[in-house]
Amino acid sequence: MGPIDYLVVEFPGGRTTGEGMPLLVDLVDRGVIRLLDLAFLRREADGSVTALELADLDRDGRLDLAVFEGVSSGLLGRDDLDEAAAALEPGSSAAVAVYENLWAAPLAAALRRSGARMVAGGRIPVQDVLASLDAAEAAPGSAGGPRPTVGR
Repeated sequence: MGPIDYLVVEFPGGRTTGEGMPLLVDLVDRGVIRLLDLAFLRREADGSVTALELADLDRDGRLDLAVFEGVSSGLLGRDDLDEAAAALEPGSSAAVAVYENLWAAPLAAALRRSGARMVAGGRIPVQDVLASLDAAEAAPGSAGGPRPTVGR
């Protein structure tokens, strides 16, 4: 099994275009990730949390979200959704996704077989990486060459 990650993506004011959905399907289709759970919620102006159905997101029928119907492994519980909602601005909605990084599964299996074990992990926010690259580029004596575009 590969590492399991989660994402909480906020849609300010509850506006979502669905532009990222085909890209999510592509990641699944290519075997890069396995989507374990996908939930949508809204934090109301009074702070209460409402679970959203796919039909709530596709009011005009333009988004084809049927492929995401029933994506639930049971890993994502009500407490998790409440915690995710606490990070949202009132009046916003969010998608909460739990996924397995299938690309890493063969590496993880090989490392386990060799006796290795993961002792730490984390993620550097892309904004921090970009700020560091900008600072390095602007520093006196920097090479000033092209910046890497990975993750942009």
